[in-house]
Parts: sequence; structure tokens; C-alpha cells
Amino acid sequence: MYEGIVQDLIDELGRLPGIGPKSAQRIAFHILTTESFDVTHLAEVLMTVKERVRFCDICGNVTEEETCNICRDPRRSAATICVVEEAKDVQAIERTREFRGLYHVLGGAISPIDGVGPDDLNIRKLVQRLADGTVTEVIIATDPNLEGEATATYLSRLLVQPNLTVTRLASGLPVGGDLEYADEVTLGRAFEGRRLVEQ
Repeated sequence: MYEGIVQDLIDELGRLPGIGPKSAQRIAFHILTTESFDVTHLAEVLMTVKERVRFCDICGNVTEEETCNICRDPRRSAATICVVEEAKDVQAIERTREFRGLYHVLGGAISPIDGVGPDDLNIRKLVQRLADGTVTEVIIATDPNLEGEATATYLSRLLVQPNLTVTRLASGLPVGGDLEYADEVTLGRAFEGRRLVEQ
């Protein structure tokens, strides 16, 4: 334990997701010992982000305007919506350059242990987006964990309607992985999702 404000800084950094006590201490001492580190600029950026960044009125992605650049893009297909848990998932999918439809960000996943139910997520707005019949496919791209699977199951049952296909992202073995290190669920999914080899 350090004294006073140094420990306060470490504690605050440690509250960030993915930052453990050692990482928080390392970051704190980097800020303290690096003369070129611009703390004022960091503080300004943090304040500006909190003031200006909001969630898209249509999909829930992060944006500085009422709607995000993806929802405003006329080249995107309005017939397909990819449902993700968090806004960061949108960027992960965008990096693949494979998907040209729209998104819907739930703002989390169903987790009874954490007290998160369907009403706590951005599901009602998703159902409203499907009402006019423009969307023909919903791709459920929730995380392949217990909460993500529960959310995917809930959505697949909720979204049953004529002329709407509901699909789930395939999951299986990672590229460059070894079979011996794959868990049973991942290996089972890889078998379920197998495809024909083109000859």
C-alpha cells in the first residue's frame, strides 16, 4: 500500500476492466515517472469523451451524433442486422470486412447471477426495428459463453416470425490452434459447424 493520492490513483486505475492491481501500479508509476506523459491532455480527452460520446438512437453503437456512421451509411444493407453484446463487438466484426449489414447493440448479456434479465438489455428496440418487415435476417453474434448462449437462445425464441431468418455465428477451432488444447464444447461446435471441402 502506498500513501495518499498515489494509492488513490492505483485504486482508480484498478477499477477499470482488465486492469489488475499490478497493471494499475505499473500504469500509475508510468504516469508519475515519465516527464513527457501529458496528464492534462489525458484528463481533457476523458472529460470530452464523457461529455460528447453517446449511444446511437437506432442501434446502440457509440457515436458523437444522434446516429452512428454505420446506420447513416446508405451502402449498408438494411435487410440484415447483426446483434452483438457491446459496442466494442461492432469494431471486432468491422475489422473482418465481411459484414455489410447493420448492427444492434444489446448493452450486455442475460446473466441471472448478476441480476441482468432481458428487460435490462436493448431488446425492445430490436423488436421495433423488425416490425416493418425490411429485415430478412438477424445474425446473433453474442459471446460463446454461458451468458451469450442464454441471450442467443432467448432471442432465437423471441424473434420467430414469418419471412425472418435467425442465424448464429459459427464457433469452433481458432486458426493456428491445436486440437489437443481445445475444450469439449469448442470441439463439439467445430464438428457441428463442419462444411464441405471444395475440390
